[in-house]
Amino acid sequence: MGDVKGFFKNLNFTIGFVLCLVVILSAAVSMVWTPYDGNKMNAKARLQGPSWQHPLGTDQYGRDILSRVMKGSVNSIIVGLITVAIGISVGVVIGLSAACCGKLIDELLMRLCDLLFGFPAVLTAILITSVFRPSIVNAMIAIGIFYIPVFARLTRASTLSVLAREFIIAARAAGAGQLAIICRHVLPNIISPLIIQGTIQFAVAILAEAGLSYLGLGTQPPNPSWGRMLNDAQTFLSISPWMAIFPGLAIAWAVLGFNLLGDGLRDTLDPKMAKGG
Repeated sequence: MGDVKGFFKNLNFTIGFVLCLVVILSAAVSMVWTPYDGNKMNAKARLQGPSWQHPLGTDQYGRDILSRVMKGSVNSIIVGLITVAIGISVGVVIGLSAACCGKLIDELLMRLCDLLFGFPAVLTAILITSVFRPSIVNAMIAIGIFYIPVFARLTRASTLSVLAREFIIAARAAGAGQLAIICRHVLPNIISPLIIQGTIQFAVAILAEAGLSYLGLGTQPPNPSWGRMLNDAQTFLSISPWMAIFPGLAIAWAVLGFNLLGDGLRDTLDPKMAKGG
């Protein structure tokens, strides 16, 4: 992939890396320590503003907002990892099959992707939760299903581009089979765009989960979620604006970080985007 220092020469990558590192460190620390128990209620401390005792204030139940924001970062990272994993694992198989198995299979799989595109994550989550109950698992399934056509189309386009190159013709002339070509030549050459897309979709997954939790379709109480915290804060905006400000800033911070990281990876890994490339 090249020298690691080359990545940090890109401003977007550097800023995105720092922002994402803060989110990841916050999640890692919260797994072993938080200032308070994020789910512990304290009626005497309810709706307190930011202070030395509670740096981000408390909510309507007296729970420490900093502790809940930290715990919410774990939830967001898990959602991002699992949904992107679902999209990549299924999407890559569909994309490779579409590119390598003939025009009929290609047409059928791409029409399937068009069908999946017609069901946004929110609509898919509503459909799933109408049959099952609202939960973070169902929210992740909904977002992951929405990602499948994204990665399938990217994989198909990248694979067709690689298969048209001269070294593929040489490999076939040397007697290499289709599976060997995919494993030895196609996958190594499409991994970069998949990493870039996965990083960008990670940010979208965080935003989507926050939206679903805000609607009551994602993480269920009392488990901390940035979107759920925004939902709880809307009733108290006039008297306790910090209840909405800090979870909102956490969402913006994480989404901006992963978007900038994805842009930086694209500029560095994609020769067409690299300056002077």
